[in-house]
Parts: sequence; structure tokens; C-alpha cells
Amino acid sequence: MTELSTERRLWSLYEPLHAVSYFAPQGRAAFEEVGVRGFWRGYFAGRAAPLGPVGAAPVIAAFYGFAPQMVQRALPDVWTRITPEAALEARLEGARRALGPAVEGISGVDEAAALLREAAANAEVYGRILAAANAALPWPQDALGTMWLAATILREHRGDGHLAALLVEGLDGAEAMVWRVALNDGRGRKMAQPARGWSDEEWDAARTRLHQRGYLDGEGAATEKARWAYKTLEETTDQLAARPWQALGPERTERLVVLLTPIAERINAELGPYYPNWIKLPMPAQGAS
Repeated sequence: MTELSTERRLWSLYEPLHAVSYFAPQGRAAFEEVGVRGFWRGYFAGRAAPLGPVGAAPVIAAFYGFAPQMVQRALPDVWTRITPEAALEARLEGARRALGPAVEGISGVDEAAALLREAAANAEVYGRILAAANAALPWPQDALGTMWLAATILREHRGDGHLAALLVEGLDGAEAMVWRVALNDGRGRKMAQPARGWSDEEWDAARTRLHQRGYLDGEGAATEKARWAYKTLEETTDQLAARPWQALGPERTERLVVLLTPIAERINAELGPYYPNWIKLPMPAQGAS
């Protein structure tokens, strides 16, 4: 086991707070109650809502790893079922319902929310479309809502930086997915490919392109070049996600780790059947192999 960077440690703690919107039963129920049925309709409506009633094109760009045809099935059709404003309300309500049980009996929730909000306020948004859109939303007046929105801003801030690193590496959406599965020794394709909407033909074509560039061998396994590129890319992602924690300072960042760890552990335990971890999200504040 190796020690995680500060940025990845915090990611392992705020990512579960954000994920309840999509993977917790309470999050899905909140969308169903306003007439948005089906996991992917709720996902695209909730995650894209800060951008306004956009069509598929900007979401294809901002979400990056999804096949264009999958996004096009959801957008702009979903805006005939729910407005972006109502989607924002539904995702926040679902998050509150899910986070309530997760924080029950845990002390320091108000303090954690305040620290998360301060960190999120220091997340720079230049070139980061999803972070910027979420950062422009009004802050909720309650601790659970504040905690969730701060986690969402930080999550999208890191994600936007990660996509910038993928872009610099020259990986398109399909290639990024195939590359990640190959780095996991081929495990996860059955989950990752349909979850992002790529056809077998598109997946195999991306695999061929990666082989031609030296990222995969003839059997589709990750090469040393791919593993070195992954290490570099993750380091770049961490560097691009560093400013919120630099602003918070080491002592208060470590305090936040203490406060969030039991909450994140409880969420991960509850979301076990629903929350795919093929993206290699570290368990809260632990080392990674």
C-alpha cells in the first residue's frame, strides 16, 4: 500500500457525498417523484441542469467519456419532462434525503460543511465548465445541502482537470474508457462499456488506435507506456485539484479528513449494491495499491 496524495485522499471523501444524487435510492426517488423515470434520464438531467436547457453537444464535450449517441438519447428530450430548475431542486432534495441517514449520530457535520464550502470557494473555474456552472448556483442554507453542493463543485473541479489531462494525452472519450479498463487488466468492460454507451465496434476501434500508439499490446493489455502515462496523468490531475486544499491549509484539511471519513465510509457501505467502483475510487483516506 502506498500513501495517497492529499488531493486523492480528499477525493475519496467528497466523491461519495456527491454520488448519492445518482446512486442512492433516495436520489433516484426524488427524480421519479417529479416525473423523470429511468436512471440515465435522472443522471443527465441532474448533472447537466447547472448548464441550463442545453442540447447534447456541450454535454458530450463536458462529460467526455460518454458515447455521443447515448447523450443524444437523453438530451434535449429530458427538458420536455423537467426544467433545469426543477432538476436542480430534485437532485438537491434527493441528496439531502440520502445524506441525512449518513450523518446521523456523527458529530461535526456543521463544521465539515463549512470547511467544504471554503475549499469549494477556492476552486478556480477557468476552463472548467461543470465546476463553474455548479459554483454559480446559490448556496443552500442547511448543512446537508451545503455539504452536498460543496462536494459537487469539488468533484466537478477535479473532474474537469482530469479531462484536461486526458485531452493533453490525446485520448478521446472511447479511448479513455478502453485504456482505463486495460489498466485494470481487462476487468470492468462489462460495466464500463454499456455505462458509457459505446458499441462493440466503437470499443474495438478505440482499442486498435491505442495499440497503434503503443498503449496496448496485441492482446489488448496495457503496456508499460500506458502505465507510465497513467501515473503522469493522475499526478497532473492532482496538481490541477490542489488549490482548494492549499487555500484551506494542512491543519484544516486534515481536520476535514477526520470529519468526513466516517460519513464517506457509511455512504460507501450503503451504496455498495448501487455504486460502481470500477473507476478505482480509493476507500476513504486509505492507501492505494
